[in-house]
Amino acid sequence: MNPLQIPRLMIAAPKSGSGKTMVTCGLIHALRQKSCSIRAFKCGPDYIDPLYLTRASGAPSVNLDTYFTDHALTRALFASHAQNHCAVIEGVMGYFDGIGGVQEQASSADVAAAVQAPVVLLVDASDMGISVAALIKGFCECDIHHAIKGVVLNKVSKSMFVSLKNGIESLLPYTKVYGYVPKLQSQLLNSRHLGLVMPSELPDFDNRCAELAAVLGQTVDIDGLIRLAESAPPLSVDFTAAEIPQTVPLRAAVARDEAFCFYYEDNLELLRKAGCELSFFSPVNDSTVPQADILLLGGGYPELHAEQLSANVGMREAVKKLVAEGMPVLAECGGFMYLQQALVTQDNRTYEMAGALPGSSSYTGKLVRFGYADFSDGKSHIKGHEFHYFDSSDNGSDFTAVKPSGGSRWQCIVRKNMMIAGFPHLYYYSNPAFILSFLEAVRKKKVIHG
Repeated sequence: MNPLQIPRLMIAAPKSGSGKTMVTCGLIHALRQKSCSIRAFKCGPDYIDPLYLTRASGAPSVNLDTYFTDHALTRALFASHAQNHCAVIEGVMGYFDGIGGVQEQASSADVAAAVQAPVVLLVDASDMGISVAALIKGFCECDIHHAIKGVVLNKVSKSMFVSLKNGIESLLPYTKVYGYVPKLQSQLLNSRHLGLVMPSELPDFDNRCAELAAVLGQTVDIDGLIRLAESAPPLSVDFTAAEIPQTVPLRAAVARDEAFCFYYEDNLELLRKAGCELSFFSPVNDSTVPQADILLLGGGYPELHAEQLSANVGMREAVKKLVAEGMPVLAECGGFMYLQQALVTQDNRTYEMAGALPGSSSYTGKLVRFGYADFSDGKSHIKGHEFHYFDSSDNGSDFTAVKPSGGSRWQCIVRKNMMIAGFPHLYYYSNPAFILSFLEAVRKKKVIHG
């Protein structure tokens, strides 16, 4: 096992809403302008931030989550993507906020420890003076892994920054202040009920990102951050932890468009490693499903495209027919909503969906069953999470979900006729045997029926 030298850096924060995604995107753009080859990573189970990081970096962004995978597997998955690149990792929530907001597991700090990444804390100092030094000192002293190496101050003026930098570095000589982000007139990113709007909805995103990178080039020590990334220690990695056996090839038709775009990159990679050829199609725009052995319907925002999805009768009927004929299906959240009879949107309009499953989904106005859980059908299990404001009149009852914090449980997921469909987003590497057994059943079906 030869240690790998991978330049890497995490941008974390004391709390959500500190500007991590915006600043990380701008930083990635600034690094690319210095000819750095970037791979971007996101801590936690989020889907939308990785879409922004993908757009900013020009390569698929990958989730790192130590609830889903232990440190060894997290390192292996990280290194498999980060080799020969500079890795920029965006943290999640507050730096120490993991499972239930009270455990370190699955926090930015835990991920930083797993991949041994130096951390720069992005601190919103808009309503603070030198008191910000006490906040920074507290985070550094609570950081048992001593990963926090510096800070960037957000939403401060140039004149205030000079005073704060001198004061912070005088009080905390072990912490370098790498710069600041001024209060900007226009935000790079906008929000909606699940979080940020999609990058595809911001036609000027690339220009905004370039403008932010130009600002950071003047206010942040980009070269210093590169040196910090290069100072990360050699990383010992056991790649066998991420190995997946490959057997008989299969074809998977994957719904991917403006309505269905929530996929973990490593889920798709696991399918490829297992021998699946992925063909992408659009339930919004295409008339039929590509020829395949498996239908994969991921999450997304079907509620924002319900009229177009409903109007595409040919696609709805094709999906319904395939399910009725026994097509193996993996459907999550938005994909599950699409398979049902109807979708009632936030403005109380009802649209017909594929009708392959009973039930209809409608807006609740609040997060439903939010958070991590372990999902079991009594024979096997897999980890995942739920994050949705819509709920269904028929969520399925073939699996039991158990939260890791508090132990609350509920019934969910439809598993029948080679289908696994429900609101939970599943992370395949949390138990590869779960998905591999599904693929093996698909292969047996293919051999029998041709």
